[in-house]
Amino acid sequence: MPFLHLVDDNIKPDFYPLTVNNDTMDLRLGLLTIQEKWKYLAQKQQIDLIFSDLPIEDRSAGRNIPVSYLPSTELNLLNFFASDQSHESIDLKKISNLWDLTRLNAWSIQQDISILGLTDSSNLLPAHVKRLGNHSLYLGKDIVLEHCTLNTTEGPIHIGDHVQIMDGASLRGPLSIGNNSIIKMGTTIYGGTSIGEHCVIGGEIKNSIINSYTNKAHHGYIGDSYIGSWCNLGAGTTCSNVKNTLGDIKVWNINQNKFNLAVNKVGVFMGDHVRTAINTSINSGTVIGPFSTIFEFSTISSKYIPSFAWGGKSTVRYELEKLLSEIEKWMAAKGQSLDSIKKDTIRNLYLQLNKN
Repeated sequence: MPFLHLVDDNIKPDFYPLTVNNDTMDLRLGLLTIQEKWKYLAQKQQIDLIFSDLPIEDRSAGRNIPVSYLPSTELNLLNFFASDQSHESIDLKKISNLWDLTRLNAWSIQQDISILGLTDSSNLLPAHVKRLGNHSLYLGKDIVLEHCTLNTTEGPIHIGDHVQIMDGASLRGPLSIGNNSIIKMGTTIYGGTSIGEHCVIGGEIKNSIINSYTNKAHHGYIGDSYIGSWCNLGAGTTCSNVKNTLGDIKVWNINQNKFNLAVNKVGVFMGDHVRTAINTSINSGTVIGPFSTIFEFSTISSKYIPSFAWGGKSTVRYELEKLLSEIEKWMAAKGQSLDSIKKDTIRNLYLQLNKN
């Protein structure tokens, strides 16, 4: 019964704004969070893995592994825990920057399908749905598939339980859609995209991760981006993910307090509980802190918008009680509630980040 400690030292700030109110191990790529990848891989290999909050001092008892390393389905955990191999010496994917999350998402979708042991259910596909490609198709229970197109030419498609895909939607794998989500009429979703649970999705999306309870219900483009939970993107909200020069894109690093060059395809990295107004235009490589409402960018957004922003251009911050009241409304709209623990967490974070 090995112990595993996922080391988060000096890593968390590199994934701002996603880690303002989340641990790095809870970041989602593919179908699973980083911690869940280790958990379900251990279950698949019938290993009783225990996650430790503290470093492992006795090497025979387990391993300390930086949370930035992702296991693959080929990793033999028994051999790994029993050997002296370092995590650097075996074939583990590594995330070092925000844009690595989207860069590795297509790979993660296929890995997670294997880790979870999902079974192909192409035989359950209704006759009125157009199917292309030879990769597997995984269909959950009680789903509604209207006249849509599912293209598995370049990778598998996973559709969770109680999902509705409306007529005219065109979906390409590798793709995952979480339980209870709705894909609206005419939606276009390209490969490398993960949609969380209880989402409402429309418009055009490519190679992006959209977390649970988020709405991108209308037209607009999101590409090479990571969108947090409980976000709502107004109609026409669109991000740039490529410069006109096709040069590398700068992304804000709060740990270093400067912009760093990334790669030449980077969209937006948006924390939890962010809302954008209609026709918001988001610059390539933009970082938006959680708990923000953005409504001042019908032209092009600033590259860095801090947490609890109100508007986006100025230094005005969201009024705390107004924020909490509106979060409660948005959560109630999806049958959820803001409990006292979560409310206190937001209060403390607000006071911490706005103490000056």
